[in-house]
Amino acid sequence: RRTGATSAIRRASRLRRMDITMTGADDALYHLLSWLSPAYPVGAFAHSNGREWAVAAGWITGRTELEAWLGDVLVRGAGWNDAVLFAAAHRAATTKDRAALRAVAELAAAAHPSQERRVEALSQGEAFRRIAAATLPGESCVLLTDVPENEIAYAVAVAIVTAGWAIGLPAALTAYLHGFVANLVSAGQRLVPPRPTGGQMGKLAPKPTGPDTRARPAAPPERDPLSLLRNATSL
Repeated sequence: RRTGATSAIRRASRLRRMDITMTGADDALYHLLSWLSPAYPVGAFAHSNGREWAVAAGWITGRTELEAWLGDVLVRGAGWNDAVLFAAAHRAATTKDRAALRAVAELAAAAHPSQERRVEALSQGEAFRRIAAATLPGESCVLLTDVPENEIAYAVAVAIVTAGWAIGLPAALTAYLHGFVANLVSAGQRLVPPRPTGGQMGKLAPKPTGPDTRARPAAPPERDPLSLLRNATSL
């Protein structure tokens, strides 16, 4: 008994000596994962980026078509445009260039092919802004107030907050795009149920386009974001 008690005391002592602390980088990563989790209450579950229409039109009937659609969205459609606008907003917020940030925000609010897509982007952006303002330190969210109420796109809102937390553009944009694809795969599963592993395979399939999608929007700052937007408006 004495030996067992001694061993327990030693183990407890070793645990106390361990420096179990969260660094600033760890804290930022924790928040990044939380902000872009499907469970974060921005209403993403209510939108599908036009997936219902594509299913009704017969464009998506299973996993193969879903993967092709996701690839097009990331390279030619809303995913690409969100990446361009996210990168521009993140750069402006990082340098605290408020005029550039307002210009990007205006472009992001206007660059939608339909009222439904506009509502999807702006409602999630406003929800994210409200939650951030209520739960995060004020200094990390101060630039959110530069954008008029109900006129902030989701990509811009997330870019501003991640820049405020000094989260680098590559990590922030990768996490944003991963969340973007995860939500579309979830919507695709609801509309066209695949095999049990089909949803995960669908999320992995567009990955090769990721580096290209991340790199081009992070081009030299003098590039006008409008010149980088793609015109696949049905996506």
